[in-house]
Amino acid sequence: MSDLRDLYQELIVDHYRRPHNFGPLAGANRHAEGFNPLCGDHLSLSLKVVDGVIEEARFEGAGCAISTASASLMTDALKGRTEAEAEALFAVFHALVTSEDGLPADAPLGKLAVLAGVREFPTRVKCATLAWHTLLAALHQDGQPVSTE
Repeated sequence: MSDLRDLYQELIVDHYRRPHNFGPLAGANRHAEGFNPLCGDHLSLSLKVVDGVIEEARFEGAGCAISTASASLMTDALKGRTEAEAEALFAVFHALVTSEDGLPADAPLGKLAVLAGVREFPTRVKCATLAWHTLLAALHQDGQPVSTE
């Protein structure tokens, strides 16, 4: 189990140091801002949604390793999904990091499963979910910045 935990930590650190999909998105038609006042994480999420499908997702901002890795992994996972699929993925991911029981082994999370250990550290759950709450705001186009508080 220790080897698996080490591998997960390595993947999180890699996504923190070299985040995927980091930078501005030309042609974005959905956007939202997110902020975690507890630790200072902030991000800007941009999406290009065409005919209900997320074609591109990118983020900018600064945050801790968990927040940045979560945003990086999330943007990878969103590409090619419908808006409904993205919202369903939010629900599964949120359950992964907040449920004491975790999720079944066959939950459709792919690499996002590396963040399961966050549930052991309740103060870090907000770091892991910031990008995801920002995603919902972007999809719903409510225009209000997202805060984890």
